Amino acid sequence: MSLPAEASPSRSARTHAAAAVRHAPARRRRAVALGCLLLAGAALAAWNAPARADTWPAKPVRIVVPFAPGGTTDILARAVAPELSRAFGQQFVVDNRAGAGGNIGAEIVAKSPADGYTLLMGTVGTHGINRALYGKLPFDPIKDFVPITLVAAVPNVMEVNAEKARAQGISTVQDFIRYAKAHPGQLNMASSGNGTSIHLAGELFKTMTGTYMLHMPYRGSGPALLDMVGGNMDVMFDNLPSSMAQIKAGKLKALAVTSATRSPALPDVPTVEEVGGPALKGYEASSWFGLLAPAGTPAEIVNRIQQETAKALATPAVKERMLAQGAIPGGNSPQDFARHIDAEHAKWARVVQASGAKVD
Repeated sequence: MSLPAEASPSRSARTHAAAAVRHAPARRRRAVALGCLLLAGAALAAWNAPARADTWPAKPVRIVVPFAPGGTTDILARAVAPELSRAFGQQFVVDNRAGAGGNIGAEIVAKSPADGYTLLMGTVGTHGINRALYGKLPFDPIKDFVPITLVAAVPNVMEVNAEKARAQGISTVQDFIRYAKAHPGQLNMASSGNGTSIHLAGELFKTMTGTYMLHMPYRGSGPALLDMVGGNMDVMFDNLPSSMAQIKAGKLKALAVTSATRSPALPDVPTVEEVGGPALKGYEASSWFGLLAPAGTPAEIVNRIQQETAKALATPAVKERMLAQGAIPGGNSPQDFARHIDAEHAKWARVVQASGAKVD
């Protein structure tokens, strides 16, 4: 039976219909391919999107310590990490990456994603000294980081092995100067690494007193202190918190603190300037430690970390523990910490130039 005339397809219509059938698979393939490209683009955009403060932290946060365990940088990081873990409900894990005066750990953080999941416990060495001391750095301590907050400021302490000091007749800074001048090059000066405040404090002392001790850099205060206590090293200008236990145990003798004023933790120990005579007038070489993040980390995340760190440092338990170790708790704003870092760059550049110290 034939169809009505108005419903019967023409030859042209039949040709187009056949072509549509033939090309339908190709169109579907193109549509699928386009859909895959759109999905890939969306995934890439999500991967590269800035970290969101409202969902951070969704996983553990790493605090890189650029020195070996046992030193002041490590002690302070381990003091604030559990407090931040409790505040944010995610683990803040300390990761020791020692070497090159703190530069190895600092470079790791500088080149990490700016998502709030990798932080640095920076020091006066990594962010105040090293740019002037090293001929070339693999990162820029100013441009590659955003300051979060100062965690603590500490004096250094000029200390000697107690047993060796008794045998050498050293009980004061002046005794040490006399002995060092009478035995040039025979004393070993330990430090936590090239370019640290511990190193520079010793170099400044040598320059101002005209003495000479052989510098022996370690990968942190912890290993250096082991050799100090063991009698393999003669003198060290260590950060006070990491040496406090050995000083109180009588293994190390504190000759003086390197700050402008005495430390409340060791009130009977004078400053270097107090007892160093005219040659050491104006001597001062304190240290500081603070949290930083890779440049580009969202301000919301930076501010949240600063606020919770400041709260932790203000709690009686944390504050008393730090003060007992000779550390003065911080907690300042990111802006104030940035200004502090700028001032420290200028100060330590002058110290490096005056001491003649240089690391290639």
